[in-house]
Amino acid sequence: MVWATIGRLMEPSTPPSPRLIERELAQELRAAASEYAVVTLLGPRQSGKTTLARVCFPGKPWVSLEDPDVRLAAQTDPRGFLAQYPDGLILDEVQRVPELLSYLQGMVDRDARPGRFILTGNHQPRLQEAIAQSLAGRTAVLTLWPLSLAELRQNGSSQDAFERIVRGTYPRVERDRLDPARFYTGYVQTYLERDVRALLQVRDLSAFQRFVTLLAGRIGQLVNLTALANDVGISVPTLRQWLSVLQATYLVFELPAWSLNVRKRVVKSSKLYFADTGLAAWLLGIETAEQARRDPLRGALYENLLIADALRTLANRGARAELFFYRDASGHEVDLLIRRHGRLIPYEIKSAATFTRDFLKGLRHLKEELGDALAPGFVLYDGPVALSVEGVRVVNPLTTPDIWPQRSQTGLAADGHAGL
Repeated sequence: MVWATIGRLMEPSTPPSPRLIERELAQELRAAASEYAVVTLLGPRQSGKTTLARVCFPGKPWVSLEDPDVRLAAQTDPRGFLAQYPDGLILDEVQRVPELLSYLQGMVDRDARPGRFILTGNHQPRLQEAIAQSLAGRTAVLTLWPLSLAELRQNGSSQDAFERIVRGTYPRVERDRLDPARFYTGYVQTYLERDVRALLQVRDLSAFQRFVTLLAGRIGQLVNLTALANDVGISVPTLRQWLSVLQATYLVFELPAWSLNVRKRVVKSSKLYFADTGLAAWLLGIETAEQARRDPLRGALYENLLIADALRTLANRGARAELFFYRDASGHEVDLLIRRHGRLIPYEIKSAATFTRDFLKGLRHLKEELGDALAPGFVLYDGPVALSVEGVRVVNPLTTPDIWPQRSQTGLAADGHAGL
């Protein structure tokens, strides 16, 4: 069993603490290391990348490029730096010195033993370019998101959806029972000062934070770049650049519209969601579960919680799947579609605690359009009773396991990428 947390690495002989949380991605990480000389583990700040890598590979040296002295050594003499580790190492925060990857390529070409190098970092543009140029075909790339609902459930965490929305899913908040408001205040400050300043020439960081806050108020809405740019007071090209940074650093993700093989005209704009609802709630000034229940964005936040969970669970399981939403010009809508093995699995998401048959409208319409191409669907709601209505499972996703597709048989894609 593999255990990970944020903070000091346990010695190999130390038994797992009951406060630590098992990470589902560990299986994919070890499988990738059995096939590839380099495994690159990406994800947002504080998702647990470093600890997961160190716990999965306890015999490997660990070096962090966050340390100024280490970083200087790697920049000054990259070949000599890597030569100190002929059997490989865990190289943390690799986005700080992406030029190292071109030297790593030569080492791997000479000795391609699986699992030599484990790299962790944020998927920033320079790192993405370095991976594409130097390590194409030589590395498996996995993403570690914050905790999934399944990981939290196994940890005995609260199964109240609105408490989870506010507390978010970062390991340290859960492990140490931190005050979410205090955690996210520091998280945003670090993100602005380090990631945003490194990636963008933004003189006024308050404008960027205002932009992110406005996005939080538009969770689950169709993206309108012109309207958003006007509200922030920036140009559309600048907004596109800012949005790409949020996506590259795993703060937000895009849910595209699904339109193939549907006869009627459909909406083609995408929607945006936050990778972690705790951050969205903090930006909106929501500090308690009761506030979240009463907030006008209650439904959008609940929807965000579950769609983000689908994204991270499928990545954890190495499931080859794609995520969409459906909406046509007549207003028929299904909140989430997961395309897997040629079929679409539909999910309607409702924050209400009482089921009504109106919840099935979008699912019925899509079934009429697609017939057998549509798999049996789900209604995910906040009620206590599990039902089966018209072949649709009606369940509470915080208490019900296995609502998302299961792990791939092989795990890794043919191109060495795992997950979505």
